[in-house]
Amino acid sequence: MKNDLTEMFGIDVPIFAFTHCRDVVTAVCKAGGLGVLGAAGHTPEGLEVDLRWIEDELDGQPYGVDVIVPAKYAGSDEGGLKASDLKAMIPQSHRDYLDDIMDRYDVPPLPDDAGKGAFDTSDDAAAPMSADQVGPQLDIAMAYNPSIIVNALGPPPGFMVDQVKGAGKKIGALAGKAQHAERHVNAGVDVIIAQGSEAGGHTGEIGTMVLIPEIVDAVGDTPVLGAGGIGRGRQMAASMALGAQGVWCGSVWLTTEEAETHPVVKQKFLGATSSDTIRSRSRTGKHARQLKSAWTDEWENPETPMPLGMPMQPVLINEAIKRIDRAAHREGSGAEQLANYFVGQIVGTMNKSKSATQVVYDMIEEFIEATQSLSAQLDA
Repeated sequence: MKNDLTEMFGIDVPIFAFTHCRDVVTAVCKAGGLGVLGAAGHTPEGLEVDLRWIEDELDGQPYGVDVIVPAKYAGSDEGGLKASDLKAMIPQSHRDYLDDIMDRYDVPPLPDDAGKGAFDTSDDAAAPMSADQVGPQLDIAMAYNPSIIVNALGPPPGFMVDQVKGAGKKIGALAGKAQHAERHVNAGVDVIIAQGSEAGGHTGEIGTMVLIPEIVDAVGDTPVLGAGGIGRGRQMAASMALGAQGVWCGSVWLTTEEAETHPVVKQKFLGATSSDTIRSRSRTGKHARQLKSAWTDEWENPETPMPLGMPMQPVLINEAIKRIDRAAHREGSGAEQLANYFVGQIVGTMNKSKSATQVVYDMIEEFIEATQSLSAQLDA
């Protein structure tokens, strides 16, 4: 294929794979697409290890890095807060409720040597998902050679745009509304990811079918990737028919053979339907689509405390999530009932584990079949 995005990055097919797994990144790149490593949850040291490994594996092929820097969050007006400041802001009622959940589901405590979990929430650490927290991640990414750096939540701040573009790299950003996409372009973003509500993780309320053409019309010549509910070739063909020049896929890699998805959660994904997800604030404090489980049921109950905002909710639940993940392997346990993760509505067709390479090839084959079928109808 040949369009602005394949030319911009020197790739064969405009399939961009967002993943936290370095093996998926390299497999997709070698299959002709572009893998994008999600840095959230990586320690600076872990991110450096993964980027060095990716570059050794790819030997100059393009890849990307995705970071999370929200435009506004609790404490941002004060220039950013430490985890200790956020802990002091958490109501006791929320602490008590979380303790009650863990007690009722009989989730064991962590051993003393269990580590920090998804985010460092020790007292002197920067707030999760804040500019201060992502600064070291961005510095490390810039020390390596990704072709694109993407901000996954809101417009990238000015310092990030200047740093990335000053190094001759491309910058991308996700948008859930046409107005968001326009702001991204005005900020200097090179690639817009139009992410519909079907997507996993942080997502808005507008469906992909409506959102993609709205954003394409709003951003002029800036190339757009369609995202949200995309994991097959027919969905890729539909996205490109709506004006996108490629697709951004995340959920579909979670059940691949290479994926580092928690084994219990992977099995839940493989058995789930497209109705088994929910937009919930229970993990990050912002609406993020994830698998329904006892965890989301508990936090969606109107008679109990509602989730806190970002980044206080991650600070509150960080240790609890690690306790759940550690104990979920016990079949029939309360932790198994609670275990979940971010995933989009495409989970309904993620019912067989296969290699990331095969996912790419299957998408390309189905894309060709879909476009040829349309062409044949026009010729009839």
